[in-house]
Amino acid sequence: MSDLPPESAQLEPLIGTWKGRGHGDYPTIEPFDYLEEVSFSTIPTKPFLVYTQKTQRAETGAPLHTEAGYVRSVGPGRVELTIAQPTGIVEIHSGTIEDGVFAFVSDRVVTTPTAVDVSGCTRTLTISGDELTYVLAMEAVGEPLTKHLTARLVRS
Repeated sequence: MSDLPPESAQLEPLIGTWKGRGHGDYPTIEPFDYLEEVSFSTIPTKPFLVYTQKTQRAETGAPLHTEAGYVRSVGPGRVELTIAQPTGIVEIHSGTIEDGVFAFVSDRVVTTPTAVDVSGCTRTLTISGDELTYVLAMEAVGEPLTKHLTARLVRS
């Protein structure tokens, strides 16, 4: 049992540190493999989870990407996700939870003047026991919504 308030109990399946491997591709880049660590943690009595993520190249261990944000419970089966990236991209998502699937669709993506042009994205996380898989699709640099990342992570 976590220290989340009762109205946020539906977030409990996410709590923990998850590690594993992923694969990325997009029409404008070369495919790549990566190692990833994701954490969802609580702040006692607060109705949200703190989200942090970092990846590194599978072949060399060189850092690739990092992001941070929050997941909020906003009603039965409903969630919101905010993410900030050091590359100048901020994502605001609305989502649903059903049978272990957290499905997020961006309401807004805001970029700094020098960031890559990302206009939308979806993130679908599926939890089955101690396994988390996800698919991230994005609409960016003139491309339509296209799968970009997939990964399989295990709770450590």
